[in-house]
Amino acid sequence: MASVTIPNRKSGSRLSPKARQRLNIVLMTLFTAIVLFIFLLPLGYGIVTSLKTDTQVSTAGAPWYPASPVTFEYEGREYDVYEVPVDGRIEQWALINKGREASEFIDPDNPAASLIPWDGRWRTLDQAWEWDPVWSNFIDAWNTINFPRLLGNTVFYAVLSTIGAVSSAALVAYGFARYNIPGKGTLFLVVMATIILPPAVTLVPTYAFFNRIGWVGTWWPLIVPQFFANGYNIFLLRQFFLGIPKALDEAAMIDGAGHFRIFWSVILPQAKAALLAVTLFHFFFAWNDFFGPLIYLAGNPDLYPITVGLNGFNGLYEGQDNLIQAASLTAAVIPLIVFFFAQKAFIQGVVITGVDK
Repeated sequence: MASVTIPNRKSGSRLSPKARQRLNIVLMTLFTAIVLFIFLLPLGYGIVTSLKTDTQVSTAGAPWYPASPVTFEYEGREYDVYEVPVDGRIEQWALINKGREASEFIDPDNPAASLIPWDGRWRTLDQAWEWDPVWSNFIDAWNTINFPRLLGNTVFYAVLSTIGAVSSAALVAYGFARYNIPGKGTLFLVVMATIILPPAVTLVPTYAFFNRIGWVGTWWPLIVPQFFANGYNIFLLRQFFLGIPKALDEAAMIDGAGHFRIFWSVILPQAKAALLAVTLFHFFFAWNDFFGPLIYLAGNPDLYPITVGLNGFNGLYEGQDNLIQAASLTAAVIPLIVFFFAQKAFIQGVVITGVDK
């Protein structure tokens, strides 16, 4: 009797390791693309809206892309062009004479012909639109809210406060990482506790103090506190400094270097990655800071940064989303440029040469 071999359907339905790997790559790529699309969707909306005309923004049923209504000049007058259904196809005709149940159109491709009668309500027709990005929105936004002054104030605040925050945090973190002082652990816990302390708790007494000494309405309440370190920055730099071998400190001491020389010539060059990260974090925080300047610079619009300036701009042009988006994108250009160039330096700083950690 001949034997019959029954195929193993269970094993045959399984994917090979190579096919499974390819499927995982495809699924992961698709998932990443979806997440990236969702993440960039607000930016895309802002770019598209910033290029629209005032008419398109206020017109219901307008296309999502930047466009203007199509018009046609006939006998010295401008007429709107509509998409008219004719014999199963759509024609773009200019509406000459409007009627309730019947209207007359002209074909822009054949204006010498007579008027074309059309039975139907013209209000039910869709208006024809053509691609028309309005780049002048950026110029109008730039000139309307005095962007040069706002950018200058923001750069001044962001750069000066970043210098104070990074330099003070590096010094404090160096002390916590290298010095053995009584109660260092307790003191470090106190510093870390400031991270979870809500800003609203210290808002009123801090404002009252700065108001008493006459600093409200100036840059001092925003810049001077940054020179006294921040708990989050201290934590990041301290953890990185602890990873730098103390053998480097000892070698520098043998060569006659003091503590500050070790900090400047040994610790800081090895901590470029951490320093750059803290610098970027605080720079973007200062650039986007709205609450602090709104409180302490109230009544002094000449010192407003771009965040407060944009808030006032939004109130004046509440119905013109195109100008609001154009102003917002203009304000985001400098942070994007800074991050683009700093990204390469950040990656290079991660590689610590000459030290086996």
